[in-house]
Order: sequence, then structure tokens, then C-alpha cells
Amino acid sequence: MTSHQPPLWRRALAEIFGTALLVAIVVGSGIAAQQLSPNDVGLQLLQNSTATVLGLTVLILVFGPVSGAHFNPVVSLADWFLGRRSGSGLSLPDVGAYMAAQVAGAIGGSALANAMFDVGTSISAKDRATTGHLLGEVVATAGLILLIFTLAATNRGALAAPAVGAYIGAAYWFTSSTSFANPAVTVGRIFSDTFAGIAPGSVPPFVIAQLIGAAVGLGLLLLLFPAAARAADDVVIPHSAKATKP
Repeated sequence: MTSHQPPLWRRALAEIFGTALLVAIVVGSGIAAQQLSPNDVGLQLLQNSTATVLGLTVLILVFGPVSGAHFNPVVSLADWFLGRRSGSGLSLPDVGAYMAAQVAGAIGGSALANAMFDVGTSISAKDRATTGHLLGEVVATAGLILLIFTLAATNRGALAAPAVGAYIGAAYWFTSSTSFANPAVTVGRIFSDTFAGIAPGSVPPFVIAQLIGAAVGLGLLLLLFPAAARAADDVVIPHSAKATKP
């Protein structure tokens, strides 16, 4: 990791809080949608996706200057993979810290949403692992990786917040899986038997599909932008120690 990055503990803290709030938004808005529109699944999805788009955009703006606002293990892994030869991006210890923070944050965010709506934390029974859903996760994750790293490679990382929010909002609707595209969020959503939940048995195939999608996205990225690895330090958005000094 290059020296201009904030210390790892601070970046990990940003990833914990950012991922926790992201999952709280996803799960909490799903619970609210169920309560407000109990007989209209389409309206529930609209409410859930709208809150997620707006919330994710804000979270990237808040936490991006500290950690890059990955909030997603496949983004962190892709960042390490691209930067490993040039010495940019995350190191393997950084990836481990980011992933641990993301998963812990996701579980905490789910519990927080459950507590806010007094529904109790319970294991979801919602099976999602159909062939169509898994293909949807490959497509959603590939597009997300391609978008994030293309923006960094073309010096447009400042647009990541609205662009990523817009993509996830669209992918809620054009993928059959409603675009989890994130192993940590997938694990976190186990712990809420509500609109946004996912059964534990569906999680391993979802994560595998997400990893495949990340590989596809990276492959497309390197075909289109061979020099993309040079921008690994600027994913999801540029972040430096300057922004975090007291």
C-alpha cells in the first residue's frame, strides 16, 4: 500500500460503518416496504431500490475519502489483483482487514435494521439460488466491477458515487436476483427473515456467482483498458491521508 493512504485501522473502521449502514438501508427499507405496501411486491421493490440508490450514493461520498468505500469483498479482491504487480491498490493484509470489516459490518447492519423495526433478528428462509438468480448475480457483479474500475482508469472516480448508485438501482430491476453483487451484503442479509433476506443455503452459490462475475468484469476491463491497474489506489473513489487529518 502506498504511503499516502490513511492508516489501515481507520480504513477498516470506515468499511465497518459503511457496510453496516448499507445493509441497514437495504434491510430496513425492505422491512418498511413490506409494512407500507403489504400487497404489492412491485411497489415494495421500488421502495427498497430507491432507498438503496440514495443511501449508497451518500455512503460512498461520506466514507470514500477514507477507505475508498469498497463495502464489498469482490471490489477489494479486484483492487488487490489489479494492483499487485504495480505496487498500487490493497495489499493482501489490507484485503483481509477490509473483508473482515465488511462482513462484520454487514451482519451488524442487518441486526440494526431488525432492531429499528422491532422484528427481531432471525435467520431468513427465503431461498434464492435458482439458475436465473445465479446468472443475474454474475451479470450484476461483472457490470459493477467494470464500472468501478473503468471510472478509476479514466480519471473519473469522482463520479463513482452517483454512477454506482445508479447502476445498482438499475440492476435491482434488470437482474432476476435484484443485484446483491456483494458477498458481505449477501452474508448480512441471512440475518433478517424479511423482504431483503436470503436463506443460508442460497449464500454459497450466490457468492460463487459473484466471484465469477468479478472475474468476468476484470477480464472485460483489461481488454478495454489494459493500463487499469495503475489506478487501483483510486477505487472506488480517490482517498488519501490528507482528507482524514485532524
